[in-house]
Amino acid sequence: MQPQYRGYTPQHVPPRAAGQHVPQRRGGIGPMMSASAGPHHSMPITQAQINQQHHQQQQANHLAKLRSRKPTDKSLPDGVEETLVGSDVAAAYKNLRDLERRLDATMTRKRLDIVDSLSRNAKRYKTLRIWISNTVEDQFWQNSSLNVDTFDFTSSLESSYRVKIEGRLLDDEYDLEADEEASKAGENAGDDDKMETDTPSKNKTKSAPAKRSRLSHFFKALTVDFERPRSGRPGSETSVEWKKPDRTPAGAANLPAMADFDEFTFKRNGDENMNITISLFRHEDPERFELSPELAEIIDMREATRQEAVMALWDYIKLMNLQEDEEKRNFRCDDLLRKIVPRDRETGYIPHLNDYLTPHLRPLPPIKLPYTIRVDEEFHKDPKPTIYDVRVAVDDPLRAKLLPFIQNPQYAAMLKEVAVLDEQLATLVQAVAHSKAKHTFLASMAQDPVSFVKAWLSSQKRDVEVMMGEATRGGGEDATGDEWRRGGRDSVWATPNARESVNVLLSKQPMRA
Repeated sequence: MQPQYRGYTPQHVPPRAAGQHVPQRRGGIGPMMSASAGPHHSMPITQAQINQQHHQQQQANHLAKLRSRKPTDKSLPDGVEETLVGSDVAAAYKNLRDLERRLDATMTRKRLDIVDSLSRNAKRYKTLRIWISNTVEDQFWQNSSLNVDTFDFTSSLESSYRVKIEGRLLDDEYDLEADEEASKAGENAGDDDKMETDTPSKNKTKSAPAKRSRLSHFFKALTVDFERPRSGRPGSETSVEWKKPDRTPAGAANLPAMADFDEFTFKRNGDENMNITISLFRHEDPERFELSPELAEIIDMREATRQEAVMALWDYIKLMNLQEDEEKRNFRCDDLLRKIVPRDRETGYIPHLNDYLTPHLRPLPPIKLPYTIRVDEEFHKDPKPTIYDVRVAVDDPLRAKLLPFIQNPQYAAMLKEVAVLDEQLATLVQAVAHSKAKHTFLASMAQDPVSFVKAWLSSQKRDVEVMMGEATRGGGEDATGDEWRRGGRDSVWATPNARESVNVLLSKQPMRA
């Protein structure tokens, strides 16, 4: 929308008489400014500053020339084997170069495979077992210190309860139990046989346990909602809420204490049973969404990430052959696609698939776990926790092993070191090429000095003619051979070069006497 500017009424300026002085306009186009407002005049540059800038420019040009002259070829020149004393050196260098090319190609391909595997973000689903239990304090049936003969039944203590929510992955739990059993077995074996105390196996350091997933890693928020109690006491139904700190990726290391725990407990006052609902909001990276019924009918998925939904919709367009032939960026809408594409359009635009999906992506609903807080004496004689099994997504175990290959801080330093070695190698190869050219020059002159000098002078003369612009067609040689005498369609005169030379010669103006 264009901005609305305030209108103004043009004023009539009377014409000035001839010769009348016209005052000079101050400030140019725009508001009038005084001479003291702002730095209008730049400070003059001294000769020392000019010399310094000139020196910096010369230094930058010199560095640019050095970079442009830097050799990059690392291949030995042809025929260098004949000039070397040991002929196996050149062959060994070529074999090493071939091995380096294959190794670079293999490492690059493997690195791309690792990056592709990590970008897919493969997930595995495991069972998270959650135990919910509660304990009570200072309930009326727990207080046995009151004396009925004193008729004083008042107490400064208030009845309360404490709820504990604990979660563990089943696989991690079994692993912990196996480790504990193995450690106990080792201690018992050491007590039974004292001769084994001096063996090296007893002095070995225990390996650090792998970082396991905790309850807080799978959820970004937790809320506890209370039902209104029968007594209607104010404050007894205050909700409980926990949120994970921002910028905390799922499964990240070195998390703060409030985002890295297996147990969550809270305490409230109360002396009657209470129904609560625990809501767990899932935390997944990348974030998963619940799809609308219209979109779910097209891609046959109920939950998906944004990237998965876009790729599934693109696969549907290709499968149904809805892409237009003339304009590949457009696609035709069938009955299902019309439900997500705006109704005023019969065709969709493939780069806008993300925009089409946004209204159909909803946050995942929380996992709701009902629980009854029991404060009666009968229940706490033999309390049993309420157990729920929740299906959660965990990263592929290979991801933790592949990630150091991509996020290795020493990789950049190693690349710089390899680049320096490549520059040194290219410089050495250039020196070998220069030595090879000198050796060829001197060897040719030693075999036939007279012919070599004539050919060399002819070559130098040809180079001078080319530089002076006086070189003729035919490589500087006299056009007196048989190929120049023969005519016809296949002769030299029928070539484009000869035709161009004749046209240039005829277009020259005749010299005046």
